[in-house]
Amino acid sequence: MARSRLNDLIDLAKETSSVKRRELLREVTDLFFGQPSPSNQPQMELFDSVLTQLASEMEEAVRAELAHRFADASVAPGRLIFTLANDTIAVAEPVLARSNALSEDDLLEVVKTKGQEHLRAVSQRSIVSEQISDIIVDRGDDHTLGVLLRNDGAQLSRAASEAAVERAQVNTDLHEAVVSRPNLPPDLLNEMYFVVEARLRQRILEENAKLDPALLEQALSAGRKRVATMDGALPADYDQAEAYVSELRAAGELTPRVLARFLRSGGSTHFLVALSQLADIDFHTARRIVEKKELDGLAVVCKAADLDRALFLTYALVLLGDGVEGMARAQDYARLYGELPKDTALRTIRFWRMRRTSTDLAA
Repeated sequence: MARSRLNDLIDLAKETSSVKRRELLREVTDLFFGQPSPSNQPQMELFDSVLTQLASEMEEAVRAELAHRFADASVAPGRLIFTLANDTIAVAEPVLARSNALSEDDLLEVVKTKGQEHLRAVSQRSIVSEQISDIIVDRGDDHTLGVLLRNDGAQLSRAASEAAVERAQVNTDLHEAVVSRPNLPPDLLNEMYFVVEARLRQRILEENAKLDPALLEQALSAGRKRVATMDGALPADYDQAEAYVSELRAAGELTPRVLARFLRSGGSTHFLVALSQLADIDFHTARRIVEKKELDGLAVVCKAADLDRALFLTYALVLLGDGVEGMARAQDYARLYGELPKDTALRTIRFWRMRRTSTDLAA
């Protein structure tokens, strides 16, 4: 019955009127959806051929209507869907975002050849494979990357996750998307700590607190393979400071109060070397905390090194200045220090220690 009616419609295709042909397209579409599914492959191929040919002759608005109708179809003509997926974005978007009739190869063709709007549409699919995501991360702009990262159904390889984090570190618009992403490798999540706002830092600490010890070890192992052994040039007085601090440490005189004296006297390199040795982190991480006055980072270091609240507050006041504003901010960070569980601080600082470990192994 359906085949007989379809053949009748094909005979009507000789009509040259665009209005008539538009009506014909809609009638063939209605016929397709009016049955449970095409009963055999030849029938599907016939529908595919007729619909694809008619659609190619229609204006964009008609093709867009067709795409919306077929986007959620459980079964759809393959060539038609592929053609719509490669059309203008007004036509392609619903098919790219929702159609299950597109194969992996179809999607690969689109993400390799089309522009950002098409990539963003694919990034919204309920499931995006690692293979597709790799190409989107490589070809997509930051807007497109943000769409992909916010899709929990997008599967990212380790390499794609690393690339996403590198880009997010220099684009604040991507911070939330990266930190909120489920299953982001913990070592990569912790690389975001020093570039995101306080609210997102707290979320990173919360995720660290949830880490299973076995997963923590896996994350640290993965991170050590990635981390750089040097983050910049050392200060001119580094060797002198390191020798002096090492002497103090060997004599058992490297105390938290000595650190405070270094900081007050302007001996920033001595303080940084001492802090890095006391907390067992690398010099560059310590320098970043101090130079950028990252007091929540300093709280993590001090808590992990088992320094008491008063010493942390002393360091904070020296860094911020002892004016009214500095005192108020230091008190706020002191409360943060008091609320920070030591176990969470220890888990967090282990990621920061990876740079020191990698440097030692390379030496």
